[in-house]
Amino acid sequence: MADEIRYEYKSVRTVRGTDGLVISKMQKDGWELVEQEQGRLRSTLDFRRPKKPLPRLLIGTAVGGLVVLAIVIGVAAALEDGGEKKDESNKPTVATASAEPSVTPTPTAAKSAAAEVITPENNLEFAALLKTADSCDDANQDFATKHEGQTVAFNGSIVHMAPYRDYETRYDFLLGPGDKGPQTTVGPGFKYENVNIGNLNLTGKKIPATVGAGDKFRFVAEVGEFNADQCLLFLYPVSTEIR
Repeated sequence: MADEIRYEYKSVRTVRGTDGLVISKMQKDGWELVEQEQGRLRSTLDFRRPKKPLPRLLIGTAVGGLVVLAIVIGVAAALEDGGEKKDESNKPTVATASAEPSVTPTPTAAKSAAAEVITPENNLEFAALLKTADSCDDANQDFATKHEGQTVAFNGSIVHMAPYRDYETRYDFLLGPGDKGPQTTVGPGFKYENVNIGNLNLTGKKIPATVGAGDKFRFVAEVGEFNADQCLLFLYPVSTEIR
């Protein structure tokens, strides 16, 4: 159909609470929200907007060019095929074995690295970061920039826990490596922001109804951004195993 509207599509991931600002900005640029998927801590917003139609003259020129190109290619192929048949008629038939070995595709190193969970045992950079004495060190920014979106796992404890804004069941957690809880003096200032107990995805034996400062866990989390003003490295919980 000549008048059919064609769309271009775009997906945007946002931190919960900022959806309205993102939607407003996209709508100003001509995008229409078609679907919104709410995650535990992040949302995925799907947008579309009409594609700008190509000028009719440009379309006609492009089609004409393709037709001419197809004719030229067809003539060249016919001439080449005829020449090959003429040459081959004077040659004896010789059977040859292919010298090309079969190739079995293997996973790329990039895919393997993306699927790997970063731990202090398999990543020296992360091991050093957990022992740093300065939570504002540039190493925090470097690690977050390099590994944002990847998954880390480490043994740690809750350093501090406080209600998120005026909510009674949502909290901000400050986490640290090791077992010292509020007395933790090394490592980055890891932060879970605006999560409830269910978001922690507690696992293990004797799962408690609530948690508090000093509790020890095996944290598995997705790396977020580093806030240099607050000296906090944001994480998003994947699972929290009782230790």
